[in-house]
Amino acid sequence: MRQSPANRILLLLKTEGPQLGADVGGHLGISAEAARQQLTKLAEEGLAEPVTEQGAGRGRPKQLWQLTAAGHQTFPDGHAELTAGLLSIITAQLGPAALDAVIAARETETLARYRQDVSAAALSERVRQLAAVRSREGYMADCWREEDGSFMLVENHCPICAAASVCAGFCRSEIETFRSVLGADVERSEHILLGARRCAYRISA
Repeated sequence: MRQSPANRILLLLKTEGPQLGADVGGHLGISAEAARQQLTKLAEEGLAEPVTEQGAGRGRPKQLWQLTAAGHQTFPDGHAELTAGLLSIITAQLGPAALDAVIAARETETLARYRQDVSAAALSERVRQLAAVRSREGYMADCWREEDGSFMLVENHCPICAAASVCAGFCRSEIETFRSVLGADVERSEHILLGARRCAYRISA
C-alpha cells in the first residue's frame, strides 16, 4: 500500500483501532485540521466513519474515527471470494471429511515452516519470532509482555478471514499451530469473526 496521508490513516486505524481526529494528526505529524480533512475524505469514500464514545463522568462525548467494513477490505484478503468458493465446493462435493483433511495438511505444512523461524530458547523470543512471521504473512502482528508475565500476540488483520468465515476449522488449526510452535499455553481473547477489530492471544508457559 502506497503511503499517502490517506493510506497512513487507514493503516493507523487498522493497527491501533478508533482514534480521535487530533490524535490522528499527532501520529502522522500533520495538523489536526489536515487530519480532519483527510478523515472527512475517507468518510466520503466509505472507508472510515465517526463514532461517538461517552467519556467518564459528565464530560462531553468523544468523536472517534474507525474503519468501515470497506476500509478493512482495502487490506490484503488472500483472494477472499475464490478461497471461500473453493472451500464451499470441497465441502459440497467431497464432504466435511475432505475439508478437514485439507485443514490438517495445511496445519502440518505451516507448523513445519514456522519451526524453521521460531526456534529460540526463550519463550519471549519465540513469541517475537512468531509475530514477525505472521506479519510477513499479512497479519499485521504485534506482541508484548504483560505485567503478570504472560505474553500477548495480536493480529490486526486476517488475510484468510473469508476462508475462516466459511470454516471455523482454520481458526482452530491456527491456535493449535501456535501452541505447538511456541510450546506454551495459548488462549484466544479477541476474535475478528466474533466482531472484534483484531484477533488477540494470551500466551503463558
